[in-house]
Amino acid sequence: MLARAVLLASIIVVATAPSAWPFTIADMGGRALTLPAPPQRIISLVPSVTELIFALGGQERLVGVTDFCDWPADAKRKPSVGGMISPSLETIVALRPDLVIATDSGNRQETVAQLDRLRIPVFMVHANRLAEMREVTARLGILTGRETSVAPLVDRFDARIRAVAAAVAAAPRPRVLYVLWPEPLIVPGRDAIVTELIGLAGGDSITANERNDYPRYSVEAAVAHAPEVIILARHGTGSGPIARDKWDRLVSLPAIKSGRVHAVDGNLMHRYGPRLADGVEQLARAIHPEIFR
Repeated sequence: MLARAVLLASIIVVATAPSAWPFTIADMGGRALTLPAPPQRIISLVPSVTELIFALGGQERLVGVTDFCDWPADAKRKPSVGGMISPSLETIVALRPDLVIATDSGNRQETVAQLDRLRIPVFMVHANRLAEMREVTARLGILTGRETSVAPLVDRFDARIRAVAAAVAAAPRPRVLYVLWPEPLIVPGRDAIVTELIGLAGGDSITANERNDYPRYSVEAAVAHAPEVIILARHGTGSGPIARDKWDRLVSLPAIKSGRVHAVDGNLMHRYGPRLADGVEQLARAIHPEIFR
């Protein structure tokens, strides 16, 4: 409880409204960004950021998003600047933003460099841990003028996470293989937020010690770790069933023997917004069905 109180207090401090403009704020890469006035026209190149801005109630300042910003439904009504990898610079310029929010995981450095040359302020974000997700939330609260919404949002999120962690605390921790992508096989490594979520949901990811966030992996290595639960991530809202034939053929795996192959909504695990709480709950139901019936 003490650690949580300290964390929440730090978020409140970070999210305190600036007393005067111009104002300098550090992005998640440590780069200082000085803004002459509160940004009123923001473009989000990051679906996670779009979700957080809506959750904070700052969507009126969003004048542009990407094709992948599909949650909540109102996000799809915002003007689109195209994809994350190659957004349209012409569209961005035409929307007259006073701030673009980008990520070093999904946006090209070339895009950021072009925006810099156009003298469009860019705020960089990333979150490989829940603590970083909370920091991103606090900074977005400042940038959207929704500082007072940060603590309540984080508090609700943390309450749900604590409830899941408490429910699985005394349960055995099965070995979990999480499949982010089937071909090539991509899994969450030690720097992936999904790895932390699996732990909170009461499982041990067999790829938790792999370098980087989402490395390639071999089927042979997966078989050697004998996963007791296999979780296959769906991609995209409304996407269809996941092909599981490759795994069903590996009849020696404990997960196959016990019929513990589950599909989950990848958007709930891979986007570091408030729906991560939904993701942890979904993972917990798959890993510990005996607790979450």
